[in-house]
Amino acid sequence: MEAPYMLRHRTIPLATGGKEMPAVGFGTLIPDPATTKRAVAKALSVGFRHFDCAERYRNEEAVGEAIAEAIADGTVQREDLFVTTKLWNTNHRPERVKAALEASLRRLKLDYLDAYLIHTPYAFLPGEELDPRDENGQVIYDAGISLIETWHALEELVESGRCRAIGLSDITLDKLKEIVANARIMPAIVQVESHPYLPEWELLDYCQANGIVLLAFAPLGHAMEPNLLTDPVITGIADRVNKTPAQVALAWAVQRGTAFLTTSIKPLRIEENFAISALPDQEMVRIRSDISTNVRFNSVVETGVPGFIPRVKST
Repeated sequence: MEAPYMLRHRTIPLATGGKEMPAVGFGTLIPDPATTKRAVAKALSVGFRHFDCAERYRNEEAVGEAIAEAIADGTVQREDLFVTTKLWNTNHRPERVKAALEASLRRLKLDYLDAYLIHTPYAFLPGEELDPRDENGQVIYDAGISLIETWHALEELVESGRCRAIGLSDITLDKLKEIVANARIMPAIVQVESHPYLPEWELLDYCQANGIVLLAFAPLGHAMEPNLLTDPVITGIADRVNKTPAQVALAWAVQRGTAFLTTSIKPLRIEENFAISALPDQEMVRIRSDISTNVRFNSVVETGVPGFIPRVKST
């Protein structure tokens, strides 16, 4: 029987074979490059081996520096790491995809990516402006390209060896089904918002039936209202198993078969988020049966523009 603490080291096979994805991942959506580098270095020292990046975050260089230093000092070897980055919306046209990947590799100081994801299924006006807007402040979309055309360009990257797996982020089940129906290389990963308030059971069932890893971002609800970490079901379990509410939510994510990304710049929080242990089966059942709140915190699936929706605390 697997020891409870081994949950933090669990890996998930990918449909494409080869290296498995560590279920416990560190997200790098951190505004300041210097802070990003310190946080990634701390995450590496704690034991994180899965790192999620994006062109849109504008800090791939800082992530790359932290990884390069950890490899140089012997903390990790490249083959121990699973590094993902994402194609931004302005680069959906096939002729822009390879150049975008190569630029990310240069910034990350890597020879290959373990996974490359389409950041959102929405194509924006091509160009250097990451958030193109018209005179009324509305996003300028690119109607001249389809998602499957972009996907086929990513397939070529796998065949060239510059990335080992490809996937999608911020996508709905219906759009995912369209890609699966027309893909030459199957999506290996789907990254979406998911937590006990947004469990995405239907999407998870579909992914598992098709050998796709569901990778959850905002697994702790992004500290927004309603606050997942103060939910009485979660706090009650935390008291019974002598873990924090965050550790309960993260353990739930791994035990139900998903991977997760958690982000922090606080050293103690980074340590806490890695130090998860398996929950008793009855507590897993309790989270599914006793939590009725259902809320999406991030509106990116509707617009292609990342952003958490402010909410006021209910009285």
